[in-house]
Amino acid sequence: MSDQLQFDEIGYWSEIKLEIQKDYAKAYSTILSAQKNPALHHIYIDAFAGAGIHLTKMAQDFVPGSPLNALHVKPSFREYHLIDIRPEKVESLRALIGNRPDVFVYEGDCNEILLEKVFPQVAYKNYKRGLCILDPYGLDLNWAVIYKAGQMKTFDIFLNFPVADMNRNVLWRNPDKVDNPQKERMNSFWGDGSWYDAAYRTDTTLFEIPEKQTNDDIAEAFRKRLKEVAGFARVPKPMPMRNSKGAIVYYLFFASQKNTAENIVLDIFKKYQDRGVS
Repeated sequence: MSDQLQFDEIGYWSEIKLEIQKDYAKAYSTILSAQKNPALHHIYIDAFAGAGIHLTKMAQDFVPGSPLNALHVKPSFREYHLIDIRPEKVESLRALIGNRPDVFVYEGDCNEILLEKVFPQVAYKNYKRGLCILDPYGLDLNWAVIYKAGQMKTFDIFLNFPVADMNRNVLWRNPDKVDNPQKERMNSFWGDGSWYDAAYRTDTTLFEIPEKQTNDDIAEAFRKRLKEVAGFARVPKPMPMRNSKGAIVYYLFFASQKNTAENIVLDIFKKYQDRGVS
């Protein structure tokens, strides 16, 4: 394993996120494994898989990441596709997993790998279905991936909506001061420039600078976009994930085509949302 590897340190709410995803993966695999008429081939996909384990900020303990959690789900998924752009993290992941014929590990940009190599394997007509974890570190995910997942009608997704990165680099009080490369990052994640109308209002101020909307307003606009543009039938309100000071760092979105999937996630969200910041 590379000496350059530094494990990601995660806070309390990231640990909660891992528990949420693990709970849903177990329910998802249980339901799809029992499907017999027709039988379905269900696949787990992790686009930002990381090194396989994380270091907790508070306890400084190692905890398994989402790929290892998924690999321990029973009944098992039929296949696992794990992606990371960092070679040292891919090396760590491969060392932890070993040689398993049902696990495929990719090194590179997930935006390209998902669209070109992985998503084509999850075709509706071939009775394939997938649970896809889209957990970017910031605005590193292209809308084309989200859109394709919605249009294929074969995916349930968990999506990290990185509002902290947005606020830090794009959604400033005065949007005229934001550099064009940062705006382009936002365009890529959102899919176009319509994020501006979601993030700012000009009809409520007498000044030239538009009024910035709340994090909840922006997340709600994206939730509608997941339904109306990407084509996911069921998109419940996302769960806000906070840092140790209580500030929202990102929203955890879930999107699916199935009512049952939404109901399961809502129960899981309810289970964890009142635990507070620890």
